[in-house]
Amino acid sequence: MISARVVVCGSLNMDVIVQSERRPVAGETVLGARVSLLPGGKGSNQAIAAARLGARTAMLGAVGDDAFGGSLRRVLADNGVDGSGVKVVRGQTTGVAVIQVADRDNAITGASGANMTFKPAMVRRAPRRGEIWIAQFETPTSTTEAVFRRARAAGATTILNLAPMVPFPARLLRLVDVAVLNEIELAQASGARITGNSPQRAIAAACRRLGAGTVIATLGRRGCVIVSPGAARALPAFKAKVVDTTGAGDCFVGALAARLAAGGSLIEAARYANAAAACSVERLGAAPSMPTPRDVAARLASA
Repeated sequence: MISARVVVCGSLNMDVIVQSERRPVAGETVLGARVSLLPGGKGSNQAIAAARLGARTAMLGAVGDDAFGGSLRRVLADNGVDGSGVKVVRGQTTGVAVIQVADRDNAITGASGANMTFKPAMVRRAPRRGEIWIAQFETPTSTTEAVFRRARAAGATTILNLAPMVPFPARLLRLVDVAVLNEIELAQASGARITGNSPQRAIAAACRRLGAGTVIATLGRRGCVIVSPGAARALPAFKAKVVDTTGAGDCFVGALAARLAAGGSLIEAARYANAAAACSVERLGAAPSMPTPRDVAARLASA
C-alpha cells in the first residue's frame, strides 16, 4: 500500500454507453445506436481524475469476482491509482451503469452489485493528517459516515459528493469539510426550489441549509457557486464543445481534491476543477475523458 494524499472511498462500475440521436419513449425501440464499454463509477472516476492531475491517489471499494472487476482494477493501475484497497467480493457482480447519451446529455441507470457490499471493515487504510478523503453516494452511507469520522479525527480533509441523491442522516454532513453537488441534488438535499436558472442568492441559501463546512454547487454551463459560512462566490464555467457530460461532476471533484492536495486554496482549486470539467465533456466516457495537467493548463490559459 503506497503513500497517498488523496484517498477515494466509493464505487467502481463498468459503463455501458449507448449513443443515439434521441432516447426512446416507454415501449419504443430506437435503432442505429452505438455502444461502448468503458470504465466508470463515481469513485473510480474521481480517483483517476485526481491521479491524472498529479495527486498520489488510492482507491477503496469493492468489485465482483467477474471479468468486469478484473478489468476495472487494471484500469486503476494503468492510471497510477493504488487499487490495493479494492476488495474482490466472491459471489457478487461488479457494478454496471447503462448510460444513454443523446442530444449532448445523458441519462443513467445503475446496478450497484458489489458496491453496496463495501463495509467499514474493508477499509484497512488509516487516515492521516493532511490527506484528503473523498466519498459519494454509490456505496453505503453508513460506511461513508464511519470512514469520515475516522478521517476527521485524524486531521484529514473530507469531501462528500452528494450524488446520486439517496436518504442520508443529517449528522453525516457535520463530518464534511467540503460538500459538492449539482442543482438537482441541491434541491433534493435542501428541500429548496432550485432550478438551472435560480439566482446565486437562492443557491447560496439552499447550500447553507445543509450544514457542511463549505458547499460547492456545480451548475454546468453556469460554472459553480462556493458557499462558506460567511460568504458566497460564483466562478464562471470555461467554454467547451460538449460531446458527453458523463463524468464531468466526477472530474470536478477529483480535480478539486488534486489541487487542494497540491496546496491550492479552495477558490483556486474550484477554478482549476471548472477547467478540468470543461476538458472532460469534450470526450466520450467518464474515466477515459479525465484530463491531464497540460489539458487543464491550456484551458486555464485560454480564459
